[in-house]
Amino acid sequence: MPRQVDHAGRRQLIAEAVCRLADEHGLEGVTLRDVAARAEVSMGAVQRCFRTKEEMLVFTLGHIGERIVGRVRAARPAGSPARSAGAALGHAATEVALLREEHRAEARVWLAFLAQAAVSETLAATLRADYAPLEEMFTRLVAEAAGGTDRAVPLDARREARTLLALADGLTAHVLIGRLTSREAQDVLQARLDGLRGAAGS
Repeated sequence: MPRQVDHAGRRQLIAEAVCRLADEHGLEGVTLRDVAARAEVSMGAVQRCFRTKEEMLVFTLGHIGERIVGRVRAARPAGSPARSAGAALGHAATEVALLREEHRAEARVWLAFLAQAAVSETLAATLRADYAPLEEMFTRLVAEAAGGTDRAVPLDARREARTLLALADGLTAHVLIGRLTSREAQDVLQARLDGLRGAAGS
């Protein structure tokens, strides 16, 4: 009886191999042959999962995005609605900024994909799709933290959500190049969140 292959699991395995190679060498160092070796599968196995290198990169980018979104959704502190939303917003912004040491490799890979997306419309489209649920979550949390409801979202909630996402990405880059420490970046992020809460309470 032919052995059944877990294609979904293998695609995840290959995506993780892509991430490790991208972290070490950048995306220019990612080849199908090296990915196969790192994932400990055959070239044929990689090619059965992905028809092209671009298809493999698109899947890997989506894989990273899902992981980040999953962590953002994982924690919702208890408390009053506004306080809980404010804490959840801080958690979400910290996760997206990838400031923790254990996420440093993921941050390097994410920025490598961002750079490549500037010259690849396929990757850019994947990134836009990855940001969409994050923007929706941030918009909702900003509205809740400011005392809004789903039916009465403050007009500036989406703009503030976009500002926080852009700030988070910028802080990721500044930490990776050594311009800011993780603690300094966290302080910048916290100052923005404190300013938001102050504006909401005024």
